[in-house]
Amino acid sequence: MTNSVPPPQADAHHQQVLHDNLQAAARNRQQELAPRRHLYPGRWTRRDWGHASLFATLGVLVVALVPGVSQAMRGDAQPQHDLVTMSLALPPLTATQRTAQQTHDNWQLVTVERGQTLGSIFSDLDLPASTMHRILELPDAKAKLTRMRPGTELGFDLSLDGTLNKLRYDRSDTERVELSLVGDTVREEVVERPVEIRNVVISGEVGRSLFHSARKLGLSGANINTLTDEVFKYDIDFNTDVTQTDRFSVVVEQVWREGELIRSGPVQAAVFTAKGKPFSAFRYEQDGKAEYYNAEGRPLKKSFIRMPIQYARLSSRFGSRRHPVLGTMRMHKGVDYAAPTGTPIMAAGDARVQFRGVQGGYGNTVVLDHGRGHTTLYAHMSRFGNIRQGQRVAQGTVIGYVGTTGLSTGPHLHYEFRVNGVHRNPLQHTMPEPDPLSGAALAQFRQQTGPALARIREVENVIYAQVPAKPDPDRQVANAARPGNGRG
Repeated sequence: MTNSVPPPQADAHHQQVLHDNLQAAARNRQQELAPRRHLYPGRWTRRDWGHASLFATLGVLVVALVPGVSQAMRGDAQPQHDLVTMSLALPPLTATQRTAQQTHDNWQLVTVERGQTLGSIFSDLDLPASTMHRILELPDAKAKLTRMRPGTELGFDLSLDGTLNKLRYDRSDTERVELSLVGDTVREEVVERPVEIRNVVISGEVGRSLFHSARKLGLSGANINTLTDEVFKYDIDFNTDVTQTDRFSVVVEQVWREGELIRSGPVQAAVFTAKGKPFSAFRYEQDGKAEYYNAEGRPLKKSFIRMPIQYARLSSRFGSRRHPVLGTMRMHKGVDYAAPTGTPIMAAGDARVQFRGVQGGYGNTVVLDHGRGHTTLYAHMSRFGNIRQGQRVAQGTVIGYVGTTGLSTGPHLHYEFRVNGVHRNPLQHTMPEPDPLSGAALAQFRQQTGPALARIREVENVIYAQVPAKPDPDRQVANAARPGNGRG
């Protein structure tokens, strides 16, 4: 075996190739490490495309998510305001404040609902029944807290741990009672709460709803019901006679306490304009009985109401007709009002019960004697009201209920009106007017109603000053009713 040695020419050539390869590798490495200062027109590598995609995605996200960048891209140069917060040192609590904070959490107010009792309220507040029994040992607390009406407000002063410190309730409009629980004892303190009585005039237009408009202006629901169901019910049909532009002015007595309206008294005076015609009413008390009168001192309450049943349909008129049961022509001496069985029937006027019982084809019947030869008859009742023969009843008293007893084909009220025994059509007969005030009573009435008239006139002069210059019927009524201007 022999060793072959390369010739010198081959070795030199090999060294030259190796040197050239090392220099080329070095140049490639430098190109890879050198930063790219500009996009070159040559073909991009896969790495180039990856970097470009990544940067493009990040740019879109920044523009979409950062409002400042988005606004800058749109060229909306808006000033930027940075919120600067500063920490301020608060003064330390005093010993009294710390004690109050620890022992008195807050007053929790509870409004009594229908069916609620003091026991159920204590249970809802997780207060022990033994605490309630200690409170009820006080006579005044027992009288007030065991007979609470819905709407009664109670105040509970509770500690942070739920212990009851104080209980308060109103004894009257002017007195509040605070009960403090100290150990096993209950201390009572009466706090005076002064009230202010104001006579106010509430004036406005009917609008879409009389009830809504009047309530919004400050009239109570009871005041509104007085206007519609008592004062003006004989002269105004509030279902058909009232329009949105009709207006009202009402004088009421209001009781205020600590800036809060707590109660409204009865309507003292009112002027209501319906279809351009004014109606006035003034409250006047005589012999312990309060009634409403017009500007002339005549009672607004009529001697008789034409319809002694509400929410009924006139099913048969006065006059000759064929009897629905007998089938013969005969005089129908009254009017019939169809209504469901059990609908209340009211006395048409103040009267004495002349008859109560069964009367032939009339079935269950009541006859009332109103004096001056006027009587009314109510027939076909299902049952009688709480009345007895010989008893005196007031207008509007429920004397019975709709039925179909006697010769009747369905539930209805047969109503007759008689004058000295002669039947009259109650829908057309002129009812007798009640006696007006006279003499000293009329003079006193005018003296009492004068201030109310002046207040209404003053308010309306301000509110309705922009009304077109035509005779104002409300003001005419007020002026005509001034003391000394009315008829005596």
